[in-house]
Amino acid sequence: MRRVSIFGATGSVGQNTIDLIDRNPAAYEVVALTGGSNIEKLADDARRLKADLAVTAYENRLEDLRTALSGSGVEAAAGQAALTEAAARPVDWVMSAIVGAAGLPPGLEALKQGATLALANKETLVCAGPLVLETARKYNARLLPVDSEHSAVFQALVGEDIRSVERIIITASGGAFRDWPLSELAGATVEQASSHPNWNMGQRITIDSASMFNKALEVIETREFFGVSPDQIEVVIHPESIVHSLVGFNDGAVMAHMGAPDMRHAIGYALHWPDRQDLPVDRLNLTKLGQLRFQDPDEARFPALRLARNVMQRGGLSGAVFNAAKERALDLFIAHRISFPEMAWIVESVLDRFESSDGLLDASLTLDNVLQTDHLARKWAEEAVMQKAG
Repeated sequence: MRRVSIFGATGSVGQNTIDLIDRNPAAYEVVALTGGSNIEKLADDARRLKADLAVTAYENRLEDLRTALSGSGVEAAAGQAALTEAAARPVDWVMSAIVGAAGLPPGLEALKQGATLALANKETLVCAGPLVLETARKYNARLLPVDSEHSAVFQALVGEDIRSVERIIITASGGAFRDWPLSELAGATVEQASSHPNWNMGQRITIDSASMFNKALEVIETREFFGVSPDQIEVVIHPESIVHSLVGFNDGAVMAHMGAPDMRHAIGYALHWPDRQDLPVDRLNLTKLGQLRFQDPDEARFPALRLARNVMQRGGLSGAVFNAAKERALDLFIAHRISFPEMAWIVESVLDRFESSDGLLDASLTLDNVLQTDHLARKWAEEAVMQKAG
């Protein structure tokens, strides 16, 4: 029986992970589940899976969680310190699916316990890639990718020498606005940006897909995870979301990973690795599919991709700045305080301000420095909006 914990259990990745565990509950012992404000879902899952511990990120919801778990025997806790403590509990496998930089501290703590960390939280490597990879090496832990794109690359590289790789091609659906006229993007609403054409995901990641900031994070994550140079990473728009990534080799061969758009592909691969097991996902029927389309992304429409390449060239704490500014810009768009295109403007403004501040980007890559940089970048994103409005 494998001991597992799921961080971000109430989100789409967490729920898909629970779906797979529910299909063979005798094979797993669930140690910890964590979530945010959806206390009812968190408590219901913790009860059903007989978890040892349930944690909400919000300290003011602790009593609600305790009430929901009353009589179940499941321990309740709340707050960032509780998340880190939960990650310190020994397990074999951890799903890291907390959205944003908040997933970094518990992810690092899980690695320190020598666990296998299934990484759906792309911000972990974007903000602190070298620190995360060194922690995994130091404690003999393992990282497995769960983003569908990185899982696809990982699978294509099984048995291959990374030195034979010429390029990695990451596919993107293009999101809700891939066919919109550029002139209309300034009027795009939160509701329109929250509707994905292919995937059923949470609001924040769906909007990030529409802006391509999600793909920009994945480009940076690809560099960190696989150790390739920025100029070896390409992005193509693929509206069908059937080919999840491609790897090109030095002999001209290209290996593509294909599958129906269902997160349980990548989650199941990480959950069962190094074996493959049956998964409850649709099988491809290529004759019904008919065609697969690919096109270059328009960086005037998706400036996030250009900013990601600037971040990779700059290095240091640039990834932490990029992610924090992006998260705050997304908050502001959802709050109807800025337009859709202004999210990229905010991120670039914050990056430029850090670039001109002597030494900030070049500080050592420690958890404390990443968290302090994250805080400062969010503050500067807010200031950028206020200065523009004033």
